[in-house]
Order: sequence, then structure tokens, then C-alpha cells
Amino acid sequence: MTIFPIILSGGAGSRLWPLSRSLYPKQLLALTSQNTMIQETCLRVAAQPDIAPPLVICNHEHRFLIAEQLRQINIQPSHIVLEPSGRNTAAAVAVAARMIEQQFGADSVIFIMPADHEVANKNNLLLALRSAVAATQFGGIVTFGVMPDHPETGYGYIRIGQQIDDAPNNQKTQAVFRVDRFVEKPSREIAASYVADGRYLWNSGMFVFRAGDMLLELTEHVPDTMIAIDQALKHARHDLDFWRLDPESFARAPDISIDIAVMEKTARAMVIPVDLGWTDVGSFDSLWQTLPHDDQGNAVAGDILLQDTRNSLIRSDGPLTAVIGVENIIVVVNDDAVLVAARNQAQDVKKIVEHLKKNQRPEATHRRITHRPWGWSELLQQGARYRLRRVCINPGCQIALQKHKHRTEHWVVVEGTARVTRDGQSFDVDTDQSIFIPADLLHSVENPGDTPLIIIEVQSGDHVDELDVIRLNDQEHA
Repeated sequence: MTIFPIILSGGAGSRLWPLSRSLYPKQLLALTSQNTMIQETCLRVAAQPDIAPPLVICNHEHRFLIAEQLRQINIQPSHIVLEPSGRNTAAAVAVAARMIEQQFGADSVIFIMPADHEVANKNNLLLALRSAVAATQFGGIVTFGVMPDHPETGYGYIRIGQQIDDAPNNQKTQAVFRVDRFVEKPSREIAASYVADGRYLWNSGMFVFRAGDMLLELTEHVPDTMIAIDQALKHARHDLDFWRLDPESFARAPDISIDIAVMEKTARAMVIPVDLGWTDVGSFDSLWQTLPHDDQGNAVAGDILLQDTRNSLIRSDGPLTAVIGVENIIVVVNDDAVLVAARNQAQDVKKIVEHLKKNQRPEATHRRITHRPWGWSELLQQGARYRLRRVCINPGCQIALQKHKHRTEHWVVVEGTARVTRDGQSFDVDTDQSIFIPADLLHSVENPGDTPLIIIEVQSGDHVDELDVIRLNDQEHA
């Protein structure tokens, strides 16, 4: 039996600001290993003979980043499905179940995995997956409940019910239970009572089910979701390697989680208790707990100098960061923002992001480096009538043919050779040479070499922003 893994990659990870931004969320970051979180998620089920290539459902803004990150680890997804707007996990699960049902049949087994969780014990996950697949043959919609080792207020909980006697329970599989009830994130006192009780598990957000069973439950409990999803798929279109859902239809899907839409209502809900070394890495405190520590209990990354500092998370993606005489704190240094917080208030970082969004601060959504399908650009400095950027174009890639109404551009090639098209003529610009692009003149640049092309770009004019551009061969991605 083939298992179809579905990677849900729609989250923003706002509690990990300033590392995670809505345009570059935590699943695209390397937080717990050398790989990014979505790479680690895909690798957990890779190279298994009965597990198909993953289907990824993601925000359309992240499509090229995700495609590139999967390419880096030699993962070829079956599809990358683009959500035109965020409608929560019920809509995403409905899309996956319908697509798999239409292509492979209603009995196809689906494995839902969030893209931004840490699982330290892959072998236990695969063992639990086999047990879950067996339980789906009894009509179960199975989730994995993580055995708690401390009272966590950032997770939902599952109370286990009666063990299912007719489910396969032998030395190679794990016990399966009915779900007694789901519980929302509790207070610390209630969470402590759950841990002491022994019948409560953390809700991992992973699910295993047959496509047809989930579609029946969605149709019964949230019919508006299925109507919207079926229309979004009917009018979907291919764009390069991506499958674009119809925006108008998809927007009509209710904004509701799969837990509330189905799992809290269905009689099919089952749970397998697991020990996975699992965390959702939902806050800096949980990240600190996941990472290795030095002799003083500190988790550090980057150019860090510590003195008399204990039990803290210190990370710098930029300058040397020195920390003296503190404990139980979080220090995160980016190129455009610095966060300092008490570890026991890590969940409140989300409030900072809400404040930034309310005040329309760009730091809420993106960093100075903006990733594009052809490479990336980094904002170095900006004034009222100028903007200075460093631009990297990957080998064999090209920026779309375009022009600007209100600004001129001056390019200096600092690494590689640029093949410039300007006003219909093409020519090469070598390292240490420059080129001037007047306003309202069609132009593009490509990298014909086999190493990255680095250009320093100076924009000047009345308007120096991303709105002043007219692209002729954009295909919505340049």
C-alpha cells in the first residue's frame, strides 16, 4: 500500500520573529540542523519504498523558495499546490484529500505533516505511521499524540479513550486508542494536572487517514469548505512547476482548522501515543529546549561572546554579539532587527509582530534580503530619492524584461559576467565594469556563467520602490 505524504507549509511562525517573517517563515529556516525545517520534514519519509513523493501545499509567496529548498536535497515533489490566501488547515487537508482521491482512489492513505515541526526520532515516527496505516483500514482518522514531559501551555492536548482491541497490536506496531476529547491550549495549572493525570497527550498536528473517509467527514461537518475547494480545484491552473488554486473560489472556504472542522466532531478519531522527540518549535523557549547547550545551559549560534550568562538562547545572523551577566533570556540579532526577551515570556513575541503590522512596519513581513526565482537582492541603504541594493543572479537565470517610469539604475558588476539586454541590444558587462539604465527603457540581465553573478545596483529618481516596474515577460515570478 502506497502512503501519500502531504506537507502543510502555510504558517508564518510569528512567535519566532525576527528570524521568521511572513514572507520568510520558520519552515524555510535552518533552526535545529543544517537543513531547513521543511527539508527535514520531507527527509523523514524519503527513500521509503511504500511512501510516494510529497505533495506540498504552501503560500504562493513562498513557492520558489520551497521549490529550491527541495531541489537542494534531491526531493522531487508530486505537486506544489499554491494557496492564494490563508484559509487554515481544513481547506488545505480538503485540497490534498480531493487531489489524491481523484488521482489514486478513495482508499488511498494520506499522511499529513506540518512543515515546521521537529521530530528527533524518525524511526519511532515510521513505526507509528505503520500502526496508523493499519488503523485506517478500520475507518480511523488517526493522529499522533506526543507523551508530555512537562506542562506546556503552547500546545493543544488529546485525552485518550478506550484502546481499540481489533486494531493490530503486536510487537511491531503500537497501541491505538479512541480519542476521548481534544482540549485547547490550557493554563499552566491545568497543563500540570494533565501531565500528572497520564491520559493526556500533546496534539502533534499529524494525521493519517484514507482520502475517502476524510472527504466524507469534511462534507458532513463543513460542507462549505468542500464546495469552495472543489471549485478552486476545478478552475485551478498550472504555472511552471506549480498548481495554482482559483483565488476567488478558495477565498470562500471557511477559515477553520482541521481539528475544529473534523477531529473534534468525528466518531472516527483515533490516537497513537508516541515518543518522537517532538516539538512544534513554536517559540524561542521551545527552540532553546530543542538545541544543544553549553556547560552553562546556553544555546548559541553565530558570532557570540558570553560572560557570566546562563540558560539563555543567543543567536546572531550578523554582527558580533556580546552578552554579560544575565540568565534565562533570549537575544536574537538580525540585519534589521534585534529581539531581547525573558525566556518565560517567549510566547509574547507574537504581540510585537502584531504591533509592527498595525503600524505597517516592513520588519513584520520581510527582511533586507528578498528571494526571487532568479536569485536574491539585499537592500543595503535607502533614502528619499535613492536605493542601494546588492543583487545575486544564479547561473543560467535571468531577470524579466522590464522598465521603470520614475527611476534610473546604475549597475556595477563585482563578480561574474552580466549579459545585459538594453533597448533591444544584448552585450556582456564584465567584472569591474558598469552600465547605466535610463528611465522608461526596456532592459533585462542574465547570468550566462556557472557561478553567481553579483551586481551593485544604485536606483535614483522620484520613486524608488517595488511598485515602479513594468514587466513584459513576468509569468508572475520575476
